[in-house]
Amino acid sequence: MSGELSDLQDLLDRMERLPPSECSDLTSLLKGWLASQHAAEVVEKDSIPQQFGMIGDSPAMRKVFDLIGRIVRTDIPVLVLGESGTGKELIAKALHQYGARRRKKLVPVNCAAIPAELLEAEIFGHMKGSFTGAHKDRIGYAEEAEGGTLFLDEIGDIQLDLQAKLLRFLQDGEIRPVGSNKTKKIDVRIVAATNRNLQERVKKGEFREDLYYRLAVMPLELPALRERSGDIPYLVKFLLAQQAADGLPAAKISDDAIKAMAAFAWPGNIRQLQNELIRSATFAQEGVIQRSDLSDDIQAAS
Repeated sequence: MSGELSDLQDLLDRMERLPPSECSDLTSLLKGWLASQHAAEVVEKDSIPQQFGMIGDSPAMRKVFDLIGRIVRTDIPVLVLGESGTGKELIAKALHQYGARRRKKLVPVNCAAIPAELLEAEIFGHMKGSFTGAHKDRIGYAEEAEGGTLFLDEIGDIQLDLQAKLLRFLQDGEIRPVGSNKTKKIDVRIVAATNRNLQERVKKGEFREDLYYRLAVMPLELPALRERSGDIPYLVKFLLAQQAADGLPAAKISDDAIKAMAAFAWPGNIRQLQNELIRSATFAQEGVIQRSDLSDDIQAAS
Protein backbone atom coordinates (compact mmCIF):
# COMPACT_ATOMS: atom_id res chain seq x y z
CA MET A 1 0.00 0.00 0.00
CA SER A 2 1.38 3.44 -0.88
CA GLY A 3 2.21 5.91 1.85
CA GLU A 4 -0.56 8.29 0.73
CA LEU A 5 -3.19 5.54 0.88
CA SER A 6 -1.95 4.40 4.28
CA ASP A 7 -2.15 7.93 5.69
CA LEU A 8 -5.62 8.41 4.24
CA GLN A 9 -6.78 5.10 5.66
CA ASP A 10 -5.53 6.09 9.11
CA LEU A 11 -7.40 9.40 8.84
CA LEU A 12 -10.57 7.62 7.77
CA ASP A 13 -10.32 5.18 10.67
CA ARG A 14 -10.07 8.08 13.13
CA MET A 15 -13.03 9.85 11.52
CA GLU A 16 -15.19 6.77 11.85
CA ARG A 17 -14.90 7.02 15.65
CA LEU A 18 -16.41 10.53 15.65
CA PRO A 19 -20.17 11.18 15.91
CA PRO A 20 -21.77 10.52 12.49
CA SER A 21 -23.17 14.06 12.36
CA GLU A 22 -19.66 15.49 12.31
CA CYS A 23 -18.24 13.69 9.32
CA SER A 24 -20.76 11.29 7.76
CA ASP A 25 -20.80 12.82 4.27
CA LEU A 26 -17.03 13.18 4.00
CA THR A 27 -16.49 9.71 5.43
CA SER A 28 -18.83 8.21 2.85
CA LEU A 29 -17.02 9.96 0.00
CA LEU A 30 -13.61 8.91 1.28
CA LYS A 31 -14.75 5.30 1.72
CA GLY A 32 -15.85 5.07 -1.88
CA TRP A 33 -12.67 6.66 -3.20
CA LEU A 34 -10.38 4.57 -1.03
CA ALA A 35 -12.16 1.34 -1.97
CA SER A 36 -11.71 2.12 -5.65
CA GLN A 37 -8.01 2.85 -5.08
CA HIS A 38 -7.54 -0.46 -3.28
CA ALA A 39 -9.26 -2.28 -6.13
CA ALA A 40 -6.99 -0.64 -8.69
CA GLU A 41 -3.74 -0.97 -6.74
CA VAL A 42 -1.60 -3.69 -8.30
CA VAL A 43 1.89 -4.20 -6.88
CA GLU A 44 4.63 -5.63 -9.07
CA LYS A 45 7.10 -7.28 -6.72
CA ASP A 46 9.91 -9.23 -8.37
CA SER A 47 7.78 -9.33 -11.57
CA ILE A 48 4.96 -11.04 -9.66
CA PRO A 49 1.59 -9.22 -9.78
CA GLN A 50 0.11 -8.96 -6.30
CA GLN A 51 -3.04 -7.34 -5.02
CA PHE A 52 -4.51 -7.43 -1.51
CA GLY A 53 -1.61 -9.71 -0.55
CA MET A 54 -2.56 -12.34 -3.17
CA ILE A 55 -0.85 -13.48 -6.34
CA GLY A 56 -2.55 -13.27 -9.72
CA ASP A 57 -3.43 -11.31 -12.82
CA SER A 58 -5.85 -13.70 -14.56
CA PRO A 59 -9.38 -12.54 -15.46
CA ALA A 60 -10.80 -14.79 -12.74
CA MET A 61 -8.60 -13.25 -10.05
CA ARG A 62 -9.18 -9.71 -11.30
CA LYS A 63 -12.89 -10.28 -10.63
CA VAL A 64 -12.03 -11.39 -7.09
CA PHE A 65 -9.85 -8.32 -6.52
CA ASP A 66 -12.57 -6.03 -7.86
CA LEU A 67 -15.13 -7.46 -5.45
CA ILE A 68 -12.73 -7.22 -2.50
CA GLY A 69 -12.14 -3.58 -3.37
CA ARG A 70 -15.88 -2.90 -3.24
CA ILE A 71 -16.51 -4.53 0.15
CA VAL A 72 -13.23 -4.21 2.04
CA ARG A 73 -14.29 -1.06 3.91
CA THR A 74 -17.73 -2.39 4.83
CA ASP A 75 -18.80 -4.61 7.71
CA ILE A 76 -21.15 -6.85 5.75
CA PRO A 77 -20.73 -10.61 6.26
CA VAL A 78 -18.83 -12.39 3.50
CA LEU A 79 -19.16 -16.04 2.52
CA VAL A 80 -16.06 -17.30 0.69
CA LEU A 81 -16.74 -20.30 -1.54
CA GLY A 82 -14.19 -22.46 -3.29
CA GLU A 83 -12.55 -25.84 -3.54
CA SER A 84 -10.14 -27.07 -0.91
CA GLY A 85 -6.68 -25.60 -1.32
CA THR A 86 -7.71 -22.47 -3.24
CA GLY A 87 -6.60 -20.12 -0.44
CA LYS A 88 -9.92 -19.03 1.07
CA GLU A 89 -8.20 -17.93 4.26
CA LEU A 90 -6.29 -15.32 2.22
CA ILE A 91 -9.57 -13.59 1.45
CA ALA A 92 -10.30 -13.27 5.17
CA LYS A 93 -6.81 -11.89 5.75
CA ALA A 94 -7.23 -9.36 2.93
CA LEU A 95 -10.63 -8.16 4.16
CA HIS A 96 -9.17 -7.71 7.64
CA GLN A 97 -5.78 -6.26 6.78
CA TYR A 98 -7.11 -3.68 4.31
CA GLY A 99 -10.28 -2.86 6.27
CA ALA A 100 -11.04 -0.48 9.12
CA ARG A 101 -10.71 -3.29 11.70
CA ARG A 102 -7.09 -4.10 10.90
CA ARG A 103 -5.79 -2.73 14.25
CA LYS A 104 -7.76 -5.42 16.08
CA LYS A 105 -7.44 -9.19 15.83
CA LEU A 106 -8.28 -11.53 13.00
CA VAL A 107 -9.32 -14.72 14.79
CA PRO A 108 -9.56 -17.85 12.61
CA VAL A 109 -11.65 -20.85 13.66
CA ASN A 110 -11.47 -24.14 11.75
CA CYS A 111 -14.94 -25.48 12.50
CA ALA A 112 -14.10 -28.90 11.04
CA ALA A 113 -11.02 -29.38 13.24
CA ILE A 114 -12.79 -28.89 16.60
CA PRO A 115 -14.96 -31.70 18.02
CA ALA A 116 -18.65 -30.85 17.59
CA GLU A 117 -19.34 -31.09 21.33
CA LEU A 118 -16.65 -28.47 22.05
CA LEU A 119 -17.20 -26.06 19.18
CA GLU A 120 -19.87 -23.95 20.91
CA ALA A 121 -17.63 -23.40 23.93
CA GLU A 122 -14.67 -22.58 21.67
CA ILE A 123 -16.63 -19.94 19.75
CA PHE A 124 -18.74 -18.42 22.55
CA GLY A 125 -16.65 -19.24 25.63
CA HIS A 126 -17.65 -21.10 28.78
CA MET A 127 -17.99 -20.71 32.53
CA LYS A 128 -16.11 -22.69 35.16
CA GLY A 129 -17.80 -26.03 35.83
CA SER A 130 -20.08 -25.86 32.78
CA PHE A 131 -18.74 -29.23 31.58
CA THR A 132 -16.08 -31.78 32.46
CA GLY A 133 -12.69 -30.16 32.13
CA ALA A 134 -13.98 -26.57 32.40
CA HIS A 135 -11.73 -25.63 35.34
CA LYS A 136 -12.03 -21.87 34.86
CA ASP A 137 -13.94 -19.26 32.90
CA ARG A 138 -12.68 -18.88 29.35
CA ILE A 139 -13.59 -16.35 26.67
CA GLY A 140 -14.37 -17.72 23.24
CA TYR A 141 -13.01 -16.87 19.82
CA ALA A 142 -15.89 -14.44 19.18
CA GLU A 143 -15.00 -12.34 22.22
CA GLU A 144 -11.29 -12.60 21.43
CA ALA A 145 -12.04 -11.02 18.06
CA GLU A 146 -13.85 -8.02 19.63
CA GLY A 147 -13.51 -5.04 17.31
CA GLY A 148 -11.86 -7.20 14.65
CA THR A 149 -12.76 -10.08 12.36
CA LEU A 150 -13.97 -13.60 13.17
CA PHE A 151 -13.14 -16.05 10.39
CA LEU A 152 -15.27 -19.19 10.51
CA ASP A 153 -13.58 -21.65 8.18
CA GLU A 154 -15.39 -24.83 7.06
CA ILE A 155 -18.70 -23.32 8.21
CA GLY A 156 -20.59 -26.01 6.28
CA ASP A 157 -19.52 -28.65 8.81
CA ILE A 158 -21.17 -27.27 11.94
CA GLN A 159 -24.17 -29.10 13.42
CA LEU A 160 -27.74 -27.81 13.28
CA ASP A 161 -28.05 -26.97 16.98
CA LEU A 162 -24.99 -24.74 16.86
CA GLN A 163 -26.21 -23.23 13.59
CA ALA A 164 -29.23 -21.86 15.48
CA LYS A 165 -27.00 -20.25 18.10
CA LEU A 166 -24.71 -18.82 15.45
CA LEU A 167 -27.75 -17.33 13.69
CA ARG A 168 -28.79 -15.55 16.90
CA PHE A 169 -25.26 -14.19 17.22
CA LEU A 170 -25.37 -12.82 13.68
CA GLN A 171 -28.80 -11.29 14.23
CA ASP A 172 -28.29 -9.73 17.66
CA GLY A 173 -24.51 -9.40 18.01
CA GLU A 174 -24.75 -11.17 21.37
CA ILE A 175 -23.11 -14.29 22.74
CA ARG A 176 -24.00 -16.48 25.71
CA PRO A 177 -21.02 -18.43 27.07
CA VAL A 178 -21.75 -22.08 27.83
CA GLY A 179 -22.99 -22.36 31.42
CA SER A 180 -23.87 -18.66 31.72
CA ASN A 181 -27.31 -17.04 32.00
CA LYS A 182 -26.02 -13.68 30.78
CA THR A 183 -25.36 -12.42 27.28
CA LYS A 184 -22.51 -10.23 26.06
CA LYS A 185 -22.60 -7.76 23.21
CA ILE A 186 -19.80 -8.43 20.71
CA ASP A 187 -18.74 -6.26 17.77
CA VAL A 188 -17.02 -8.33 15.07
CA ARG A 189 -17.08 -8.71 11.32
CA ILE A 190 -17.94 -12.23 10.20
CA VAL A 191 -16.15 -13.88 7.30
CA ALA A 192 -17.11 -17.51 6.68
CA ALA A 193 -15.72 -20.04 4.21
CA THR A 194 -16.61 -23.48 2.93
CA ASN A 195 -15.78 -25.91 0.15
CA ARG A 196 -19.25 -27.44 0.41
CA ASN A 197 -22.33 -26.60 -1.64
CA LEU A 198 -24.40 -24.94 1.07
CA GLN A 199 -27.45 -24.55 -1.13
CA GLU A 200 -27.53 -28.33 -1.63
CA ARG A 201 -27.12 -28.83 2.12
CA VAL A 202 -30.03 -26.45 2.70
CA LYS A 203 -32.22 -28.56 0.39
CA LYS A 204 -31.25 -31.69 2.32
CA GLY A 205 -32.05 -30.07 5.66
CA GLU A 206 -28.40 -30.18 6.74
CA PHE A 207 -27.88 -26.41 6.85
CA ARG A 208 -30.33 -23.75 8.00
CA GLU A 209 -31.68 -21.63 5.17
CA ASP A 210 -31.94 -18.53 7.36
CA LEU A 211 -28.32 -18.89 8.45
CA TYR A 212 -27.22 -19.36 4.85
CA TYR A 213 -28.81 -16.06 3.80
CA ARG A 214 -27.34 -14.30 6.82
CA LEU A 215 -23.84 -15.47 5.88
CA ALA A 216 -24.22 -15.07 2.12
CA VAL A 217 -24.94 -11.35 2.11
CA MET A 218 -21.87 -11.13 -0.11
CA PRO A 219 -20.78 -14.50 -1.58
CA LEU A 220 -17.29 -14.52 -3.05
CA GLU A 221 -16.31 -17.43 -5.29
CA LEU A 222 -12.59 -18.17 -5.35
CA PRO A 223 -11.57 -19.83 -8.64
CA ALA A 224 -9.89 -23.21 -8.79
CA LEU A 225 -6.29 -23.21 -10.00
CA ARG A 226 -7.31 -24.87 -13.29
CA GLU A 227 -9.48 -21.79 -13.97
CA ARG A 228 -6.51 -19.45 -13.60
CA SER A 229 -3.67 -21.39 -15.21
CA GLY A 230 -2.12 -18.13 -16.45
CA ASP A 231 -1.22 -17.36 -12.84
CA ILE A 232 0.76 -20.57 -12.37
CA PRO A 233 4.15 -19.12 -13.47
CA TYR A 234 3.73 -16.28 -10.95
CA LEU A 235 2.66 -18.68 -8.20
CA VAL A 236 5.58 -21.01 -8.91
CA LYS A 237 8.10 -18.18 -8.73
CA PHE A 238 6.57 -16.86 -5.51
CA LEU A 239 6.33 -20.26 -3.81
CA LEU A 240 9.89 -21.24 -4.70
CA ALA A 241 11.18 -17.99 -3.22
CA GLN A 242 9.08 -18.63 -0.12
CA GLN A 243 10.50 -22.15 0.19
CA ALA A 244 14.03 -20.78 0.10
CA ALA A 245 13.20 -18.18 2.76
CA ASP A 246 11.63 -20.84 4.99
CA GLY A 247 14.59 -23.19 4.75
CA LEU A 248 12.69 -25.78 2.68
CA PRO A 249 14.10 -27.48 -0.43
CA ALA A 250 14.42 -24.77 -3.04
CA ALA A 251 15.47 -24.57 -6.67
CA LYS A 252 14.98 -22.70 -9.90
CA ILE A 253 12.63 -24.14 -12.52
CA SER A 254 12.86 -24.61 -16.27
CA ASP A 255 10.36 -23.12 -18.71
CA ASP A 256 9.49 -26.63 -19.87
CA ALA A 257 8.56 -27.66 -16.33
CA ILE A 258 6.38 -24.56 -15.92
CA LYS A 259 4.56 -25.39 -19.17
CA ALA A 260 3.85 -28.88 -17.87
CA MET A 261 2.51 -27.45 -14.62
CA ALA A 262 0.28 -24.99 -16.46
CA ALA A 263 -1.30 -27.88 -18.41
CA PHE A 264 -2.19 -29.88 -15.30
CA ALA A 265 -5.67 -29.65 -13.69
CA TRP A 266 -4.45 -29.44 -10.05
CA PRO A 267 -7.38 -31.05 -8.20
CA GLY A 268 -5.71 -30.05 -4.91
CA ASN A 269 -5.25 -26.48 -6.15
CA ILE A 270 -2.54 -24.22 -4.70
CA ARG A 271 -1.89 -26.52 -1.76
CA GLN A 272 -1.08 -29.34 -4.19
CA LEU A 273 1.10 -27.01 -6.26
CA GLN A 274 3.06 -26.06 -3.18
CA ASN A 275 3.61 -29.67 -2.17
CA GLU A 276 4.70 -30.56 -5.70
CA LEU A 277 7.29 -27.79 -5.71
CA ILE A 278 8.75 -28.97 -2.39
CA ARG A 279 8.91 -32.57 -3.66
CA SER A 280 10.38 -31.75 -7.07
CA ALA A 281 12.90 -29.28 -5.62
CA THR A 282 14.17 -32.07 -3.38
CA PHE A 283 15.07 -34.22 -6.41
CA ALA A 284 16.15 -31.44 -8.78
CA GLN A 285 19.61 -31.91 -10.26
CA GLU A 286 21.95 -28.90 -10.15
CA GLY A 287 19.26 -26.83 -8.45
CA VAL A 288 16.90 -26.62 -11.43
CA ILE A 289 13.53 -28.38 -11.61
CA GLN A 290 13.08 -30.06 -14.98
CA ARG A 291 9.95 -31.64 -16.45
CA SER A 292 11.37 -35.07 -15.57
CA ASP A 293 11.49 -34.08 -11.89
CA LEU A 294 7.73 -33.58 -11.77
CA SER A 295 5.25 -36.21 -10.62
CA ASP A 296 4.21 -38.76 -13.23
CA ASP A 297 0.61 -37.54 -13.44
CA ILE A 298 1.77 -33.99 -14.19
CA GLN A 299 4.13 -35.21 -16.91
CA ALA A 300 1.38 -37.38 -18.36
CA ALA A 301 -1.17 -34.57 -18.43
CA SER A 302 1.17 -32.29 -20.34
